[in-house]
Amino acid sequence: MTIKVFVSGCFDMLHSGHVAFFQEAAKLGDLYVAIGSDRTIFELKGRPTVNSEQERQYMIQSLAYVKEAFISQGSGMLDFENELREIHPDIFIVNEDGNLLEKEKLCAELGVEYMILRREPYPGLAPHSTTALRNHTSIPYRIDVCGGWLDQPFVSRYYPGPVLTISIHPTIEFNERSGMATSTRRKAIELWGPRLPSDNPEKLARILFAYDNPPGTEEVSGSQDSIGIAMPGLNKADYAGNYWPEKISSIQDESILQFIEQALYLIPLGPRHSDFHVLSGTRIDRVGAKELADAAEGCWEAMLNKDLAGFGQCVRLGYEAQIAMFPNMVSDSMPELIDKYRHRALGWKVSGAGGGGYLILVSEQTIEHAVRVIIRRVSD
Repeated sequence: MTIKVFVSGCFDMLHSGHVAFFQEAAKLGDLYVAIGSDRTIFELKGRPTVNSEQERQYMIQSLAYVKEAFISQGSGMLDFENELREIHPDIFIVNEDGNLLEKEKLCAELGVEYMILRREPYPGLAPHSTTALRNHTSIPYRIDVCGGWLDQPFVSRYYPGPVLTISIHPTIEFNERSGMATSTRRKAIELWGPRLPSDNPEKLARILFAYDNPPGTEEVSGSQDSIGIAMPGLNKADYAGNYWPEKISSIQDESILQFIEQALYLIPLGPRHSDFHVLSGTRIDRVGAKELADAAEGCWEAMLNKDLAGFGQCVRLGYEAQIAMFPNMVSDSMPELIDKYRHRALGWKVSGAGGGGYLILVSEQTIEHAVRVIIRRVSD
């Protein structure tokens, strides 16, 4: 009996990395490829595809490695679920940035082997990604390392404190609502095109914040998003009840940036539910705001001192302070996912509130199949 192998993805702007992935998967059996619809990709990525679903299906079906290619009829991260149940393959293969607990659990339910492959280019070819090919856009994303929500006056008015951000290169295309400042990044691209201008970074952050929040904006995007995108390296923005921080401290020390890069591992999370409201059920008070501020201050000192244990502990304390005030930040599956990595990680937090983002781990051990980040330097 022939083994059936199943993969899923967007596969927009088909490149050699996709073909190498198909080739590797097809070594195990007949390959079935579930392709994200134009509608699903727009919902997840916040932008239209370059190639339509019909064109992507035609190109993938034309590859010798592919037994059958089809458009997934569902939506969200598990848009392929009905097709997976119908085909019932022996193996479901994902790459590292497509690895989700929800996918693994679905496969366990169906008795399908779940396999994770590393992103490896075909021998002799340079690595490619759709992100790199798409207009060569170098506008960065940002990660809120600790202290998130203190950039909102309704939190920092209770107790002042910092938000710590790192500016990261767009090595992959992060999903919408993933907690990587994707909406502010879109505004930066709208304002400046594919690259940040050569100007004072804090000035650029102020311009982007104003552009992202024109007069009359009801829900103001925190200025940490603009700061994290426009200002390279590690940044500490100190808030005291206003939308813009009282002070910004920037770190460009190479050894510190390398320390942070080597400690961070990102695990993709499942999609945010459509009826999600992060602010419902909030319990914001001085005690909670102080705990969050203290965790961020401790995290800053730990990073400057390259204290890995302290770094992990403060990230975890910041996460616990956040979810105490914003219980809807975490999905029902989050405790299970944290338990999976608890014995290997020193600390953890989530990026996107309520799902759709990443579980960010601080670890001295290598976390297999996790997404890694590259911090943007001043010279980049």
